[in-house]
Amino acid sequence: MGAREFDYYIFIDYSENLIGYSIIDKNKIKELLPKISRFRHYREAGDRKLYLKNVKKTFKRDDIKSSFLRLKVKEMHKNMEIYLDVLEFLKKHENCIIFISVDNRQYPSFRKMVNIVDGKDVVVKQEDELIKGTPEYQVSLVLDNLLNIARLKK
Repeated sequence: MGAREFDYYIFIDYSENLIGYSIIDKNKIKELLPKISRFRHYREAGDRKLYLKNVKKTFKRDDIKSSFLRLKVKEMHKNMEIYLDVLEFLKKHENCIIFISVDNRQYPSFRKMVNIVDGKDVVVKQEDELIKGTPEYQVSLVLDNLLNIARLKK
């Protein structure tokens, strides 16, 4: 998990007109990783339809969502609701060390918001900074896949 041990991991991602976030406790990551080892970025999948079908099965079979403290997908115009949820979580857990991965385009404004709530124990990374093969990268794929599933339902 890198040099620093985080208490919580938060992932914020976008897919066209959808935004989502997930929050997971560090202790849940170890049990989640084997269940999601075959997850990849949707755009890297060969047969995308088949890939998402298999991802949906994995979500159901292994009850992936239950590993997360919070997991939410909303329409993009409700992005303030997502940000407020995350900021509220940061406020309630201000004595915790928290890792946040946020979509590259939203990084600058999100970084400013975190600084407003005094994010001294919060590390914010752009999604592109996640290193393939790391637990952070792998867990970020859960939200990425959920967003694509929701987007294609519409």
